[in-house]
Amino acid sequence: MHSGGESASAAAASMTHRSSDGAVIRPSIETDFDAIAAITNHYILHTAVHFGYDAVTGDELRASWREGLAAYPWFSAVVGDRVVGYAKAGVWRTRPAYRWTCEVGLYLAHEVQGRGLGTRLYGALIEELRVRGFHSAVGGITIPNEASVRLHEKLGFVRVGVFRESGHKLEAWHDTGFWQLMLQGSTHRPG
Repeated sequence: MHSGGESASAAAASMTHRSSDGAVIRPSIETDFDAIAAITNHYILHTAVHFGYDAVTGDELRASWREGLAAYPWFSAVVGDRVVGYAKAGVWRTRPAYRWTCEVGLYLAHEVQGRGLGTRLYGALIEELRVRGFHSAVGGITIPNEASVRLHEKLGFVRVGVFRESGHKLEAWHDTGFWQLMLQGSTHRPG
């Protein structure tokens, strides 16, 4: 349903994007996940942006990536030889009729925020989701988070709702907003 017929290396090469600032946006690979865990753990341990409480390991994230890889792409932003951010797609809901909608997320190392990497990462992910035949993508954002709201709306996501006080972290309740991007026209038929 959501995978192409090319070899993995040919597909990865065709999805690699290099920008003028030297950053490379490419599909995530096995060796990225220790760095991805470090980026994620900053958000888990120090912010309410991520609703996890406990740090994750590269092995845990690598296993999750492997499990969903056939259907759900992940992309990494690399500067030099260092992974500085990632964007991923995953299951929105588990019942079969939902399989054409995915949930997306993006995290950047603090020192590279505000340089356009988030836009390029999400752009690569969105392009690949369209190729794979997904109908829509949903992004959840802990409110307030103006930078994330601006990024999603810049890329065409539309706010579809807010769940009030849906998470408790760092001694406070936090709202979660959801933004949706339609990836295909309403006449799109899965298959």
